[in-house]
Amino acid sequence: QVQLVESGGGSVQAGGSLRLACAASASGYTYKSNCMGWFRLAPGKEREAVAIINTVDGSTYYADSVKGRFAISQDSAKNTLYLQMNSLKPEDTAMYYCTADPLRYRCTWRRAADFTYWGQGTQVTVSS
Repeated sequence: QVQLVESGGGSVQAGGSLRLACAASASGYTYKSNCMGWFRLAPGKEREAVAIINTVDGSTYYADSVKGRFAISQDSAKNTLYLQMNSLKPEDTAMYYCTADPLRYRCTWRRAADFTYWGQGTQVTVSS
């Protein structure tokens, strides 16, 4: 089993930055989380894949709305996933969730329902 715990959310003004972190821990026998990422859910919106990383080859995906502003990274030694968010906009306001799955193709399909492990979420609020 994999546990994911997010941190780093908060309230910032437009143009500000936040860095989200997702600490991962495993118990028992588990396959490596070969696909990890961040989804967000805003009121009245669908759950959206924000940034995904294939931890095997390092390839990444970003939603068009965050390209050039957000960066996903992983520190394998610390078992931690990060999302650096710069130039934040009010439209970025949402609950951000960390997710992980042992199957690499999750990174290609990017369907929220397919991911096995989820954190509880961390709120990001951006004011104008």
